[in-house]
Amino acid sequence: MAASTSDASTAGSDAVKPGMDSAGLQYSMILEHLIGDKKPIKDLNPAIMGGLPAAHKSDEQKMIERGMESCTFKAVLACVGGFVLGGAFGVFTAGIDTNVGVDPKDPLRTPTAREVLRDMGQRGMSYAKNFAIVGAMFSCTECIIESHRGKSDWKNAVYSGCVTGGAIGFRAGLKAGVLGCGGFAAFSAAIEYYLR
Repeated sequence: MAASTSDASTAGSDAVKPGMDSAGLQYSMILEHLIGDKKPIKDLNPAIMGGLPAAHKSDEQKMIERGMESCTFKAVLACVGGFVLGGAFGVFTAGIDTNVGVDPKDPLRTPTAREVLRDMGQRGMSYAKNFAIVGAMFSCTECIIESHRGKSDWKNAVYSGCVTGGAIGFRAGLKAGVLGCGGFAAFSAAIEYYLR
């Protein structure tokens, strides 16, 4: 009797195994179809997906886009932006400075409003010129490096920062040029890391 029950249990387990294997095989085939290499790649065209179709651009629009993406336009835009930002920064720092308008020959004399405004304007113009030059140099070199490398990544800003800082610092000597290169490159890398 014991032999007959053991034969029945092995026969029952043999009967279950083929069903489990075929279910496992079917499951793995479905998984392979859904996840594996057999899954077709879908075209993500907005017109097919029900989105709004993109309008065709006219020749004038293409010309404007090419102009706005050119290195010249980017350099001029950075120059103007740097001029405005530098002027505002210069006027602000002159407003904080307590020595604006003070005559070094007679420091006890109170400066007139005209003298204070003249000094504020001179400082604002000086800062504006410096910021404009730095902005134009950085933007132009970054655009040229990006065009040459064919990539748009953080390295372009670091290389451009090094070139700009080196060119500005080189006027004071080789050591200042190397320090300017390293300082501007590190600052550019920090800004790119923060922004991206």
